[in-house]
Amino acid sequence: MKLENFIHNKPFVIAGPCSAESENQVLKTAENIQQNIDVFRAGVWKPRTKPNSFEGVGEKALIWLQKVKEETGLKVITEVATAKHVEHCLEAGIDMLWIGARTTVNPFYVQEIAEALRGTDTPVFVKNPIHPELSLWAGALERLNQKGITNLSAIHRGFFTYESSAFRNEPKWEVPIELKRNFPDLPIICDPSHIAGDRSLIPELSQIAMDLDMRGLMIETHHNPTEAWSDANQQLSPKELYSLLKGLVLRKRDFENDELSIQLNKMRNLIDKLDKKTVDLLSSRTDLVKEIAEFKLKNNLTIFQLKRWFQILEMRKDQAVNLGLDQKMISDIFELIHKYSIITQTKIMKK
Repeated sequence: MKLENFIHNKPFVIAGPCSAESENQVLKTAENIQQNIDVFRAGVWKPRTKPNSFEGVGEKALIWLQKVKEETGLKVITEVATAKHVEHCLEAGIDMLWIGARTTVNPFYVQEIAEALRGTDTPVFVKNPIHPELSLWAGALERLNQKGITNLSAIHRGFFTYESSAFRNEPKWEVPIELKRNFPDLPIICDPSHIAGDRSLIPELSQIAMDLDMRGLMIETHHNPTEAWSDANQQLSPKELYSLLKGLVLRKRDFENDELSIQLNKMRNLIDKLDKKTVDLLSSRTDLVKEIAEFKLKNNLTIFQLKRWFQILEMRKDQAVNLGLDQKMISDIFELIHKYSIITQTKIMKK
């Protein structure tokens, strides 16, 4: 994917209310944050789970965004979910567009939006799909790129989970990292508002995003968050936004000091040696799994032994506690190892 990178500063900051509610609300918020941001955001059409929820005021809000441009000089951005939305935004001179998580999941919608944008140089941001499906996220970006849209960026806004979580949407930072591995030139910014669902968590998530070398932030900001018509709990006040941005620590990618680089490389070499040992141990473990599979096959025993699996999991968790390790990390690792153990045994049992 060949990209024209229009994001030059870090952090590139997009901020504004979840929804454009009134002309006064939009203009007042923009006036209060204009000195601290690059682009002003406001939702015009809001895809909601239930039909009786506030779904945005619609096309008339584009006029309010035009006024923001005129009065503050800021660029403006809003969400589009249909080709018709794109047409309205292009006619209104909206500078940038984003495609939301609910739209990214549907290739038909993305294709229609790509067709509507063909021949333009409008910057487009693509949010990750609701569930952690990297192929859908990458596919949406590729569909746009194939229609000549090269000013592309991705937005990490977290993923829906059925598990109990401190967050509205689980960060799963490994997913945007993998996207970056596949598309090294693709700018990725973070939407900590939608990950958090709680304004108190937004500063910490923003710092993590910077530490992971993401290029910017999209932060929902309202001149009076408690009165917001949508997502009130995750919107910051202008003062809170200023405090957050002022408090961010922007760290370097590389050391400028050769001696520090040498020290870091020594520690990395130790990690490499441990990783090699880990792979060697996994290889030995796989050999044992194959031997066990042959034994089960010979003695007509099922592959999956529930009691044994629970026993392994509990023993490893106890070991993690004793060593001061994260139980969930160990649990996740051994669930993955067990998954491939089952696959290995299944192949042998098919003989």
